[in-house]
This record gives sequence, C-alpha cells and structure tokens, in this order.
Amino acid sequence: MAAPVLFHHPSSLQHDPGPHPEQPARIVAIEQALEARGWLGFERRLSPEASRAQLEAVHPARLVNGVHELCAAGGGAIDADTIVSPGSWEAALHGAGGAVAVVDEVLGDAGARVAVSVHRPPGHHAEVERSMGFCLFNNVAVAARHARDAHGVARVLVLDFDVHHGNGTQDVFYGTDEVLFVSIHQWPLYPGTGAAGETGRGAGAGFNVNLPVPPGSGDAVFGSLVEHVAVPLAKAYAPELILVSAGFDAHADDPLADGRVTDAGYATMGTSVRALADALEIPVGVVLEGGYDLGALSRGLVAFLEALSAEGAVSAPELAVHELSEGFLARHAALLG
Repeated sequence: MAAPVLFHHPSSLQHDPGPHPEQPARIVAIEQALEARGWLGFERRLSPEASRAQLEAVHPARLVNGVHELCAAGGGAIDADTIVSPGSWEAALHGAGGAVAVVDEVLGDAGARVAVSVHRPPGHHAEVERSMGFCLFNNVAVAARHARDAHGVARVLVLDFDVHHGNGTQDVFYGTDEVLFVSIHQWPLYPGTGAAGETGRGAGAGFNVNLPVPPGSGDAVFGSLVEHVAVPLAKAYAPELILVSAGFDAHADDPLADGRVTDAGYATMGTSVRALADALEIPVGVVLEGGYDLGALSRGLVAFLEALSAEGAVSAPELAVHELSEGFLARHAALLG
C-alpha cells in the first residue's frame, strides 16, 4: 500500500494578516511537531496552485478577481477578521491546490489511501460569493467539486469538526445531495450559523447535518457524535470519498472557543474516520482548518493523523452513546432509512 502523502508549500508562510490568531507560526508549529515524529511516515510533496477553473467551480470570477486585485494592490481588509497581504494570493492558490492534490492522490491509480493538505489560510468559512472568517477560498469545497468533475465521484462525505460552523461549505452544498456535509461545532459561536434545523433544501434536503454542541463539550461529546452519528449516516449515504475539514480549535487549550477536546479525543476521532474508511473501502483526504493555540494545534493534528494513517486493521473505538447523539440520530432518521 502506498505511503500516506502530505501536501505543503512555503507560500503558506507568506500570507501575513499582521497580529492575528491565524498566523504563519501555525504552519511552523505543525511542521516541527511532525518532523519530531518522523513525519508519521507521510511522504511530503509540494502542492500545485489551483487553477481558475477549479476555483470558479465553487466561487464566481468576481470573488476570485477581487481577492487577486486586493493582494496585488498591497493587501487590506476584506472584513474585520479577514486580512490579506501581497503574499496571500499565492498562499490561497496553493491552499486550494493542496486540497485538489489530495483528491487526485487518493483517487488516482495506486494512490495513497490517506492524504493531507497542510496550508493556510483555512477555507471552510468562505461562502460561494464571500470570503470571510480568516478564509479566502473554500478549499474543501473546491476539493469536493474536483472529485466530482475530474474523477466522476457521485457522493462525497465532508466531515467538519472545527469548533466553528463551516458556514461556507454549507452554503456551497446546501442544495445538492452530491455531498453529505456533517459539521460538529460549538453553539452559540461565530459565525452564528449551523442550527440543527438547517438541513438542506431541494435535492439537498436532509444532506446537511449540523450537530451543534454546548460550550464545554469535550472528548465524550465529539467522539460520540463522530462514531455514533456521522459514521452511521455515512454508511447509509455510501460515499466514495471522505474529506475532513480538520480544525483543532475545539481543543481545551484553544483561546477562541470553549471546547474541551484533548489530544486523545482527536486520536479517537481519527480512529473512527479510519475505521469508517476501511468499512466502506474508500480513501480519506484531510484539509487543515482552524486551531489557534500552537501546541494544541500541532499535537491535535499529529494525534489525528497518526490514528488515521495507522498500519493494519483498525477497530472502531468503543464509546458510550452520548444523549446528544441519540437526539441527532432521531432527527436524521430519514437519511438512515
């Protein structure tokens, strides 16, 4: 079996929003932690730039052009949270391109079963027509579209466990059943979307699954929602690809939210995703999102990737069913059939 692959690019360090939680040091911390562990056996590759066509499969040309022009003019603020510099354009192209490369790798002939894109800026807050929330382009959405357009994949699972709701990914896929979007996030919290009743519209009705959790939720809640809600929903949906929007800001040490997830909790979620992929015999792509305490971010990612890429057969974790899981399963019973 091919070694897992990690896509990265030095341009991630050139996106400079000034004093800001989403800082270049995030990538430095991750790379130092992975290097200390021998990169977990991942083969490192430089990511390509996303093409205009790949970006515009998700975002209109006016948004793409607007980001380019603002960066070329020396940078500035898109909103109070989302700032670009001259180097942000190249970083954003490689961030989306890394996510596309993940898809090409895991869906290619004799490709790896696991690949990860470690870039910044993140992407899951970027809506179809709006960059926001530290995010310029929606990297995981670009990847999911590419899986369909270039590889003919009919169904993709996007699992998002960043502590902030992936409003952008929801916006992109809200009206389609081509993507099952499952988001575990703190509620209430920025960006203010992600209520349990937001379940999709039209052909997408039922395929947008929001799992809002209260402040203080930790390993038991996040682990149970992945294993006892996301996994059975995915098995009923039968995707051909799993994409993970992997944010590590639900960690107990993160300064921007009130999660209580530990390093061990991220490892447990990684085991659940790996066991799901093995059961369905499909690959997994991981796209970095948030995480703003450098130690928590780097340790959480290492724990998640180590569990996800473990050699040999992996058993699903034995976790108690949390009461939140029971309620969400009842809400989405139709999808379970």
